[in-house]
Amino acid sequence: MPVSNLAAKRMLKEAGAKRVSDDALTEFAETVNRYAYKIAAKAIRLASHAKRKTVNKEDIELAK
Repeated sequence: MPVSNLAAKRMLKEAGAKRVSDDALTEFAETVNRYAYKIAAKAIRLASHAKRKTVNKEDIELAK
């Protein structure tokens, strides 16, 4: 499930932003999604290399 603009706004607000433009929300959400998908793809490759179909916590940690 991709990060929505609403979730991105919540993250930025929790990080201390007082106001966030719509362009910034879109860019932040796209950046978070790209990063997350890269980690997911690497974790899947690690699980596959270990001859597993299940991605484990360790795969995610190694993929970061």
